[in-house]
Amino acid sequence: MIEVGSNLPQASLSQITSKGMQNPSTQDLFGSKKVVLFAVPGAFTPTCSEAHLPGYVALADKIKEKGVDSIICVSVNDAFVMKAWGDALNAEHITMLADGNGSFTKSIGLDMETESFGGLRSQRYSMLVDDGVVTVLNVEEGGKFEVSDAETMLAAL
Repeated sequence: MIEVGSNLPQASLSQITSKGMQNPSTQDLFGSKKVVLFAVPGAFTPTCSEAHLPGYVALADKIKEKGVDSIICVSVNDAFVMKAWGDALNAEHITMLADGNGSFTKSIGLDMETESFGGLRSQRYSMLVDDGVVTVLNVEEGGKFEVSDAETMLAAL
């Protein structure tokens, strides 16, 4: 599993923008930037939709006031689902990215198998990434939502 002090691996993620399908690389997303990244097991799922993403939506301005360039939400879903979920929850200040085949999630060691839930998914986590290096990492224990929330990240900034 990735640790504080580790570089994020090279990977591509997917995003639907006004220009259509985009596939930004981790270098594009995190190079020379201070970024809050959080991941959820699935778009439109209860905790993710009722607490995790809404917390970051509500605190986006305060987080960015602390010198954060962008806030990224990633899930092992497709880009169309992530766009629809972001639109449904008014996540206009959050970059909604898909890790469709889970390759990024696997490369950082935060994948989990949820056979009855949908197969390969991401563990719930948040991290602060400064120029590609993880400086804060909050990984939830299975079924918990206590340390990857927006309030905890804001306090760490």
